[in-house]
Amino acid sequence: MDQNELAFRKGLALDILTWRAYEPETETATMLAAGVVAEKPTYDFPANTEPKPYALDPAPAPDAALPKADVIVVTWTRDEWEALADVLTPGVSVAKYYTYRRDFDSYLPQIRPGAPARMLDRLGAYYMTKIGDKNVLCLKSDLHLNQDSIRSKDKPGTATLPVKQFFNQIIDETNAGLVITTGTAGAVYTKQDLGDVVVTRAGRFYLHDEFKSEPFNNKTFKSDWTIPKKYFDDAKKFMNKYASNLTSGPILPPTVNYNPNTVDKCPTPISNPDPNIWLDGEGDMPAFHPILTTDFFEFGTSTNGLEKIGAACEMGDAVLGLAIDERAAAGKSAPKWVIVRNCSDPQINGNLVGKPSKISQQAMWAVYFYKGYGYWTTVMSAIACWAIVAGL
Repeated sequence: MDQNELAFRKGLALDILTWRAYEPETETATMLAAGVVAEKPTYDFPANTEPKPYALDPAPAPDAALPKADVIVVTWTRDEWEALADVLTPGVSVAKYYTYRRDFDSYLPQIRPGAPARMLDRLGAYYMTKIGDKNVLCLKSDLHLNQDSIRSKDKPGTATLPVKQFFNQIIDETNAGLVITTGTAGAVYTKQDLGDVVVTRAGRFYLHDEFKSEPFNNKTFKSDWTIPKKYFDDAKKFMNKYASNLTSGPILPPTVNYNPNTVDKCPTPISNPDPNIWLDGEGDMPAFHPILTTDFFEFGTSTNGLEKIGAACEMGDAVLGLAIDERAAAGKSAPKWVIVRNCSDPQINGNLVGKPSKISQQAMWAVYFYKGYGYWTTVMSAIACWAIVAGL
């Protein structure tokens, strides 16, 4: 990948990770947000599994330690956060989440100017919910592998990684036995449709820029435990309830100066009437087939073969595997973990080309799908998170 294309992709990553990030966190803003409807998703949960959010009394100060929890569910962007809140803390909008900035000053030397965490002046925001007998911490992170890093002048291809410190901190404070990371991702399999959910116990670094020379690059980290599937059928039923939100409009020609004799050959609307859960070790996915964590905007295409090395593409989750692997090696508590990512963009046609970058048309479609469907596809992965926790 040449430097021009890499710079192009880095710009797309910034655009996606900061999409709506600085909008006011108010009830009104949430209701009017692009892609978010006033009618929030609701579900007929099986007995004793309905998420029940609860306030902390007294309300914690921003510099307070996180409360104890059995499970942490971490998400990343604004659309992902709103979807997670609607599913796992129903009735509690992002406007009511508690600000979290404990020891924030210790992170500042590791965070570049202009990064989201600096702009928002915090590490994240959180709220508590209960699923069955499990206390669940729902946490929105403002740290991102792709956005925070300060490049090393002495060791090219290495950089700061404050989100690893963040993972260690939240594990120490909560003493959670399971950590779930969730949110959007780029599909890599042809059969993965918009809104399908990837569940995997592995993450692999696939780094080409500021982290390309790090010792953890191209390494895969695993969490060897059995994911409970008791409520997966219920999850799929809930996902199907809102599948109509995963349908695009007709794909029209790029200009009106189009041969009318070929218009009827344009593709039909893209839709996924039956969103699926792709669990590693089942179907087309090998056991521990990893999420690909990148330091640039990457996505699967019909020609780049990423499905051979990973389950989907995103920009942060393998850091959790790295942090927990290092904790285990140091004799510290090492919770189970799993990555639950939705396909916010399907596998893109690899034959699309354009300028200024040879992948510009492909990237246009990938970004379009994320911005248009990031909320509803994350509703799907939030439902899968519910199913896993309910089955513990």
